Amino acid sequence: MNRLTQRLFGLVLATGTSLALLNPLACAQAQEVGVTTDTITLGQSTALSGPLGDLGQEVLKGAKVYFDALNAKGGVHGRKVLLVSQDDAYDPQKTLQIIEGMAAAQGTFALFGTFGTPNNEALLPVAQKAGLPVIMPFTGALSVRSGRLTGVYNLRASYADEADKLVQHVTTIGFKKIAIAYQNNTFGQEVLAAATAALAQRKLEPLAVAPVENNASDAVAATAALMAAQPDALILGLAGKPSIEVIKAVNKQHKGLQMYALSVLASAANLKALGPDGVGVAISQVVPFPTRGSLPVVRDYQAAMAAAGHTEFSHLSLEGYMNARALTEALRRAGPKLTREGLVSAFNGMKDHDMGGVVLNFGKGAQSASRLVELTVVGNRGNLVK
Repeated sequence: MNRLTQRLFGLVLATGTSLALLNPLACAQAQEVGVTTDTITLGQSTALSGPLGDLGQEVLKGAKVYFDALNAKGGVHGRKVLLVSQDDAYDPQKTLQIIEGMAAAQGTFALFGTFGTPNNEALLPVAQKAGLPVIMPFTGALSVRSGRLTGVYNLRASYADEADKLVQHVTTIGFKKIAIAYQNNTFGQEVLAAATAALAQRKLEPLAVAPVENNASDAVAATAALMAAQPDALILGLAGKPSIEVIKAVNKQHKGLQMYALSVLASAANLKALGPDGVGVAISQVVPFPTRGSLPVVRDYQAAMAAAGHTEFSHLSLEGYMNARALTEALRRAGPKLTREGLVSAFNGMKDHDMGGVVLNFGKGAQSASRLVELTVVGNRGNLVK
């Protein structure tokens, strides 16, 4: 150690100054991953193309509207929220590649709005190992709500909650011969299990069940098998093309049968593809009705969408908006010295939080913060009515 270095080291010790302050690289390393003095970077792997691309685009639209408005006002504690979205086309392998890349690059503070049940199941082990919080994944799967998960926060009600609501409704109005069509993947199998359990609670069992492949190649045959049992009602644990093809096949084989689907059906593209075949189908929803301004959060959403130049409102974009708003509240509570640990602590403390008429209870691990499930029906113009 030369004389100049000795004097400098002695000055540091005498004043209590951190050596890191004399080393810009050390300062950068001390900052939380994905956080700078003026930005917070969120990563997202979502379906912007492929079989569920329209759903992913609509949810992203609502989140982007909120974050853009937030950033225009200065962000959170002086930091703008940057949402880096990459298209995985609803392919779990692509999802895994994207998230592994984000984890390796060490530039992402948290994951937000990752899309799809098989996709989130694929990315969770990587995120957990890397210490990446997973915020508001777009799935109702119970596998993404396990008590073993840390740093995972869901807003929407689960698919089990939706299935239970559908079963509650059909049995309340007197239907007992209930058939179930389910997608032959983890999403569909979970809906089948939840609906079967809900029926069992009411001392019933499915009249008939039939799987449908993701490409809907067997949709007509599966529908024929279900209709042969002569059900009073049909619950659809389906998404995308399989749901459309089964609904059309039902109307050809058993016109007038009451059908019940989950929220994933209710995209504008799906309703357009169904056309007249969709009229009368009941669909569960996990956020309030977006075109009615009875709740403050819905009025805020409508105003933000209008300000961004969007004239059409949807449950999906409202969900994206609410997800972004809930995350922002946690970021505010985490304070100016933002860390992943601080964000987790903030979410754990968000209990009985009133988001403009929708009460959220985080702090229960990965369980849903909201249990809201409402029923809508496809109207004569292909629109949703309540």
